[in-house]
Amino acid sequence: HFSPNIIDPFIPRRNSLRQTSAEIVNEARQFLRVQSTQRPLTPRDGHRQLFGRSSVRADGKNRPPSTFSLHAQNFDAPDSRPGSGTRLSPLDHKPKFPVPYDADDPISTFPKPPADPLEVQRGRAGARARLLRAGSLTALSPVEHTDSKKLIVINYSSTLGDDLQNKRCICEVELGNGDNTTNKDKDAQTLVWNNTIASLLKQLETGSVDLLCDLCDSLHGTLAEADMLGRRCKRRSGILRTLFRLIDLNSAQLNLHIAKLCLALCVSGNNLLNICKLIFQISRSESNDSLFRNNSIIDSLLGVLSNEDVSSSGETLLYCVGTLKFLSGNNAILRLLLDKNCIGVAQKLIQRVRTVEDTHFTIAGHMLVQLTATLRNLADHPDSRPLFVSFSVLPELCLVLRHHSKDQDICTNISRIYSKLSSYSECRLALAQTPGCYQLFLELLSKHHKKQDLVVRFLFTLGNLTAKIDESRQQLFQCERCMDTLLHLYNSYQRRVTSPHTSSRKDAPSPSKPPVTEQEADDVLVKLVRVLANMCIHQAVGPALATNTSCIRLLMETLELRSVQESEELLVNVAATINNLSFYQDQSSAVTQSQLTIAKLMLKLVLSSSMDAMLEATRVYGNLSQSKDVRDFIMQNKVHQFVVTLLDSKSTEMCFSACGVLTNLALDPPSRASLSLEGTSAKLVDCLRDFGPGDWQLAGQVCQALWNMIGGGSENLLDPEERESLLEVLSTYLEEALKWIENEDMRDFHRACWELEFLPVAQKLKRALQAPDMTA
Repeated sequence: HFSPNIIDPFIPRRNSLRQTSAEIVNEARQFLRVQSTQRPLTPRDGHRQLFGRSSVRADGKNRPPSTFSLHAQNFDAPDSRPGSGTRLSPLDHKPKFPVPYDADDPISTFPKPPADPLEVQRGRAGARARLLRAGSLTALSPVEHTDSKKLIVINYSSTLGDDLQNKRCICEVELGNGDNTTNKDKDAQTLVWNNTIASLLKQLETGSVDLLCDLCDSLHGTLAEADMLGRRCKRRSGILRTLFRLIDLNSAQLNLHIAKLCLALCVSGNNLLNICKLIFQISRSESNDSLFRNNSIIDSLLGVLSNEDVSSSGETLLYCVGTLKFLSGNNAILRLLLDKNCIGVAQKLIQRVRTVEDTHFTIAGHMLVQLTATLRNLADHPDSRPLFVSFSVLPELCLVLRHHSKDQDICTNISRIYSKLSSYSECRLALAQTPGCYQLFLELLSKHHKKQDLVVRFLFTLGNLTAKIDESRQQLFQCERCMDTLLHLYNSYQRRVTSPHTSSRKDAPSPSKPPVTEQEADDVLVKLVRVLANMCIHQAVGPALATNTSCIRLLMETLELRSVQESEELLVNVAATINNLSFYQDQSSAVTQSQLTIAKLMLKLVLSSSMDAMLEATRVYGNLSQSKDVRDFIMQNKVHQFVVTLLDSKSTEMCFSACGVLTNLALDPPSRASLSLEGTSAKLVDCLRDFGPGDWQLAGQVCQALWNMIGGGSENLLDPEERESLLEVLSTYLEEALKWIENEDMRDFHRACWELEFLPVAQKLKRALQAPDMTA
């Protein structure tokens, strides 16, 4: 039904994310757009240390060291500590001493008790010192190569009684030879020892590094084949003595072979700690990374992480995870760690660490710093994302944040993980479904508001969640003190020193500023404004946010204080946020109340050399120009001339936005005449011809602008050539569009697009051009 004298304003409906015809029909809000920005880069510390230079622990007195010296004398010769990590209490009585028993001369080997009690004390002290002294490794006697001598136990005093008998096994463990092997197993071990192991241990006393490495591998293979790894070998202590002595050769390659074999022999206590520190020390040099790729030591480390007790072996686990943190910075080893289930092991360890008693809180915190840094490195690999989801690592990290919310190192590392992974749909959804994550992030932003690298990453994560998930927009907005927290951050990072009028402004609060550079401050605001832009897309959030005068004031202040040259991305995001908010136009809207001021502030974007800034400013004018006051401002300041030139930009987005402004400007008869003098109609026809076939929405908007340019059919502002050219284009497009709509194979989406967006306005425009008054 043709109404020739009715012209329509530009109503924003454009959104490239639409996918169904239902959205096209029912949602006028589709002009609202999510904002994107670059992810904050994760800095790489060139120095491999437990705690980097930016860590709050960097200058701490109680932090574990990253550099230390390790020698053979640092290891306990008998490896006396049980696997539980607890030390045995000293014996109250005189111990039983093992002595060699010679079958050919039993009397000569039988010890005689000393006559002088003082000598007894001396003898006991001397034997114990020889047995336990850490420095005794360098003076150890050669390992026996035969089994012709047996160990027997002699009581020096019958007063020892049952108590000493009960501790006999403990003494044997002290020697490293206690085990649960049967006599048959011992005979088999003796055979292997005499035939192979004894010879290998002898050869390990001298030789080149390559030879010693090969010998260690041979020894490892022999022990494995004979089922003598772990604590099953009755001469285990002799093997460990030999291996510990080799550490003083100070070869990274050899020490890794030694460490692998020692871990296979299940060293414990101090020896386990020192072996893990030895591996950590080797991993600190990137030049040694290749050694780890060609060695199964990573499997051994993951085994330690899976089995050791957090409370009693915290330092051991710390250096294990520290090693993995270094190695995960190497892309080749990163892939290896994923294949070996490092993420699964880390997740289980985090659960154990998170539940340790408060007395172990410090070492638990140190471990979590290393674990979260390792996970951040693992997150770089695309194949890690399904693993983070399947092992529920993202919700687990939220629990860590709650328990360690005051630890800036842990919070920063986790913010880096979320910042990286929330860019991907499966991880983003898993995080969005984590109960209470939005409130937690806001609390951390408030608690650590001066720590820029943490703030910018949590804001980026919130921006990712609100960019794709509509429920997230409302859930975040409804959190306690959401807007208070965000606007406090905005106010804190707003750089006002560049304005000469700032100090005199009564309404400009002066909170304590975070110690950041100008670029770092802008980066925070870019991410924060993006969150605001995304949140207001929600139909319940947008109107409420549009009435927030503090928010609108800060946005306008940013436009006033910044230039496009120094803060392009920030100003583009601010303009996009104002554009989204300007969709909700009523008398309570702070945007509506300040629309003339906003229109003036947009001039610097329109006149800049940035295409992105020009585009966003034009979109804002498209919304605001529904107001007669704004349209008058545009015409008085000759902004319309600039808008007309945008039709030549060869950009569909720029042309569409320009058409929106021109559609509204053409509502006023004086403006139509001015636009006609600028050759607007001819440019619109060219735009329709060039872009119409590939963009139905743009074609419809061009037709609407032309319809308004001719006053809804009441004015003839087209010359004959323009009219004929336009009729030709419209006839071609309408004929083709009708064919597409009638095609049953065509998707409903495209059919609805053409039918709802293009056909009505194109048909009425064609009828108007064919009317007698127009043809005349």
